[in-house]
Amino acid sequence: MTRRLWWCLAVVMSTGLVGCNSGVPEPASVHVPGTGLRLTIVRIATDPFLSRHNLALTVERAPDCRAEVDLFPDTGHASRRNLYVTRNGLVYVVGQFDAWVIDGQACTIALSEFRHLDREVIFLGSFDEDAGERWTYLPASERLERPFEKR
Repeated sequence: MTRRLWWCLAVVMSTGLVGCNSGVPEPASVHVPGTGLRLTIVRIATDPFLSRHNLALTVERAPDCRAEVDLFPDTGHASRRNLYVTRNGLVYVVGQFDAWVIDGQACTIALSEFRHLDREVIFLGSFDEDAGERWTYLPASERLERPFEKR
């Protein structure tokens, strides 16, 4: 019986029926109100079985602004990025371990220390998995801000 169980397990694994991450790019986008910016975060699985993903952020504003940066990778259920706007028009993309400042006027994306971020911001939404575990943008009207777990 043990030999048969191992054989069945080998067949299932070799056919790819067990894996859930395909490695196909999953884009999620939003137009940031009042800025003219369109933000897209593309998530790509790096492991067929574990929640591991590479993330890339693209900022665009017609006709002449385009900036891209690789975000810190998700090494285990940490893909979510919260989106905020400041009083002076900067946009923050904040994750569990990284914070990025987008200046739409200069068309730049810069890594920032958390302590240097303005605290008086407006939460716009999150790039995250929805109830069906699909990568998407969830506006604040659909889901309230969720704090990050302290580790």
